[in-house]
Amino acid sequence: MDSVIRGIAVYAVLLIATRLSGRRTLAQVTPFDFVLLLIIAETTQQALLGDDFSITNALVLIVTLFTTDILLSYAKSWSPKVALWLDGTPTVLVAGGVPDQIAMRRARVSIADVLEAARLQHGLRSMDDIDAAVLENSGGISIVPKTDG
Repeated sequence: MDSVIRGIAVYAVLLIATRLSGRRTLAQVTPFDFVLLLIIAETTQQALLGDDFSITNALVLIVTLFTTDILLSYAKSWSPKVALWLDGTPTVLVAGGVPDQIAMRRARVSIADVLEAARLQHGLRSMDDIDAAVLENSGGISIVPKTDG
């Protein structure tokens, strides 16, 4: 039972830390983020297993983590408030071709990030070509190009 409680607690802490760190960190992993992820994985493994390295304990933890994830996905489908808390909402970064500096600073997204997404998605070269940019719940940036008209 101790493993189940530790598994749920570690899942909750990682979920909260991920939400607090922001969606952008999930969309684009830098070398620093990758190293941090490896350190977190090792620390998490130690916290989950404690002194019990048995296969039984590992299986209990795996089932616990997957069950917690499945239960949260059901909770999100039943309650929009839970979904909002767990997933957040999209953030408008550029509206009408004008960057929202406050939203960008809060999301830790730069103009360079928006321009990169614009180049990758639509081959756009400058902010003048962008009508809107939205930081999605997934951490990706959606670009809406300006239309000629």
